[in-house]
Amino acid sequence: MREFSAGEDERLGLLLHAIRGRTGSRQVDIALIANVSRRDVMLIEAGQAGTVPLDRLRRVFAAVDARARFTAWWNGAAADRLLGERHDALVECGLAVMRLLGWQTVVEVTFSEFGERGSIDILAGHPTFHALAVCEVKSVLGSMEETNRMLDIKERLAPRLAAARFGWTPSSIGRLLILPADSTTRRTVERHALTMASVYPARSREVRAWLRRPQGPLSGLWFLSEVRGADLVKT
Repeated sequence: MREFSAGEDERLGLLLHAIRGRTGSRQVDIALIANVSRRDVMLIEAGQAGTVPLDRLRRVFAAVDARARFTAWWNGAAADRLLGERHDALVECGLAVMRLLGWQTVVEVTFSEFGERGSIDILAGHPTFHALAVCEVKSVLGSMEETNRMLDIKERLAPRLAAARFGWTPSSIGRLLILPADSTTRRTVERHALTMASVYPARSREVRAWLRRPQGPLSGLWFLSEVRGADLVKT
């Protein structure tokens, strides 16, 4: 359980109450959509969001088409640098493995299509199989809903991007969520086991097999060590 400051708790409560008033939603309706108890909704509106588990808090705001985002600071900007270093290490490891297996790779591919904007951490094409891998790299798992939604968008736009980057239309596409191979991340995935199994049915072994011979679609979680050599040995 984490704690917010009183001001943050109060703002969350006021905002939820205001949204509910604007949309005409009842607390019981929101609780049903979010799959939480009505008491959770009442606590948030009462300025006691810090007593509600974070995943429930996110679901409550998602139920009213809002997003609740939370962050932490450490030594000024040091936290962002630390997470950035870890993200970059995962990207480097993923690139090394994919290039070893014959993939052409591009990083930070930005797009602005049909009102959708963003960037793809790793866009990889295999010229032999005309396969495309759309890779999202997360050093820390935040909102599952947001991650899955954005990866859906990136996968949908990927064929157009592949034609521009590699000069061919993909015959198959893999969407890979690359995560650090540590116990904390694995526990987070396990807490959302049903959702993750539905959205990303393949796991690291199946992902590596597909990368060697990418035939047909694939959606999977790829746990990577930040120590590059450890994952190269497994290929």
